[in-house]
Amino acid sequence: MARFSKIQVLDTMASTGMVPVFYNKDLETAKNVVKACYEGGVRAFEFTNRGDFAQEVFGELVKWAAKECPEMVIGIGSIVDPATAALYLQLGANFVVGPLFNPEIAKICNRRLVPYTPGCGSVSEIGFAQEAGCDLCKVFPAGNVGGPSFVKNVKAPMPWSMLMVTGAVEPTEENLSAWFKAGVTCVGMGSNLFPAEVINSKEWGKITELCKGAFAIIAKYKK
Repeated sequence: MARFSKIQVLDTMASTGMVPVFYNKDLETAKNVVKACYEGGVRAFEFTNRGDFAQEVFGELVKWAAKECPEMVIGIGSIVDPATAALYLQLGANFVVGPLFNPEIAKICNRRLVPYTPGCGSVSEIGFAQEAGCDLCKVFPAGNVGGPSFVKNVKAPMPWSMLMVTGAVEPTEENLSAWFKAGVTCVGMGSNLFPAEVINSKEWGKITELCKGAFAIIAKYKK
């Protein structure tokens, strides 16, 4: 069961403006990354369903975070089918993200009042997802479908759209300012927040600093 309401989840994503996207098969590594992000100001975190037994890591991570990072909203990403979405909802996912739009996943999530953020690469996909009750849509892969100009041009005729962009997002002023000036609700950021060498050397403080730096930039440009 989700610990946070749908409204709380969407408000957290919109108010902070950034959702880190991360996967690691090692539970202790995942805990340290979540804690580092939490200390850097992150309050919505996407763990991705990328490897064997990812659900086991996720389940333990959610239970741990409820005690150690009580304000952290943890969701699951890379979900492409309703059965997998249901599995993670049982494990406490507060939101579900996918690289594509599957209306059957929307039904599963709507039944539990859990936000479903599907990956959309066209205006029509965004429209169909909104019809299915998806408040926040993910533009993916954001760098390939048009970048900030795509977001700006979608928002012109559909200003009510809430968009998260993932792919081609970097923790730099040039990059983040372009996305937020275009009108994104939030950004999803993966490898650029979690350099492999930082993870391998367990320099968790560097992740905290990267998060703080990104939030400082976002605060300057967020509408």
